[in-house]
Amino acid sequence: MKVAILDDYQNVSMILGNFEKLKKDFNFQVFNQPFENENHAIEQLKDFEALLVMRERTPITKKIISNLKNLKLIITSGMRNKSIDFLAAKDRKVLICGTESSSNSTAELTWALILGLVRNLREESENMYQGYWQTTLGFELKGKTLGIIGLGKIGIQVSRVALAFGMNVIAWSENLKISIANENKVLAVTKEELLEKSDIVTIHTVLSERTKNLITKKDFKLMKDSAFLINTSRGPIVNEFDLVEALEKNIIMGAGLDVYDIEPLPENHKLRFLPNALLLPHLGYVTKENYEVFYTQMAENLLAFKEGKPIRVIQMLN
Repeated sequence: MKVAILDDYQNVSMILGNFEKLKKDFNFQVFNQPFENENHAIEQLKDFEALLVMRERTPITKKIISNLKNLKLIITSGMRNKSIDFLAAKDRKVLICGTESSSNSTAELTWALILGLVRNLREESENMYQGYWQTTLGFELKGKTLGIIGLGKIGIQVSRVALAFGMNVIAWSENLKISIANENKVLAVTKEELLEKSDIVTIHTVLSERTKNLITKKDFKLMKDSAFLINTSRGPIVNEFDLVEALEKNIIMGAGLDVYDIEPLPENHKLRFLPNALLLPHLGYVTKENYEVFYTQMAENLLAFKEGKPIRVIQMLN
């Protein structure tokens, strides 16, 4: 069975997934770079029967699925992937399976971005390499207000750290249960109240048609001019054009971003040139521990599929 491992940027899949032991039954090919476009992906993948995909790095579109005539199986990291056309896969009778995923890594990275912004770590680090010493003033977190959009697994973990720092924590989402907020010592508020009162707004909701462009120009105008926005969820939740404008015009003080509309972020994107933007290359789930789970369970899924007893099925053939 010919298996393509897509977007293994760090070239670690064969080791972490222990795929070497499966070479008797599977012929693996690792792709380390993003495809140029759909046609390039089709040309490169046309002979493969299984695709192992890493979250939303390569969109597995209807066009791609329709043109991969040998395709029988797609395995994604995690149990949710908005970049796979599930209807097209169902029409082609392509099975889709997933893996477990940890929320720890994204919650931890959220705090790296928050601390990086409030203590000016980007500027101070760069200055150290240039021979300078102490050029900015940072902010303490104690007594500040953290606004969490989406109080799910990740949002709750983020809230607990905030409370440990002595912060006030408020939260909003369309489906937020007051009982969940109360259990976690978080005050449930309206979206407008959250934006107006927060010193830091952090996003931890899933991307859907309902949450796309959840934060736009009118929302930035509600925020304090001293506020920071953190997004480690999905890029399109925040209107990127409006975000750039808010940062350029200092409508908000800064943003810490790990996700973007287009990934990898184009080299000439405006965000790369803004001094008040702290940017990371979608590292939220990129940890050794998470990758070991992803690739080990992908290997297990392959073996189970070969034996006719698929596991961790997201979408059945029928």
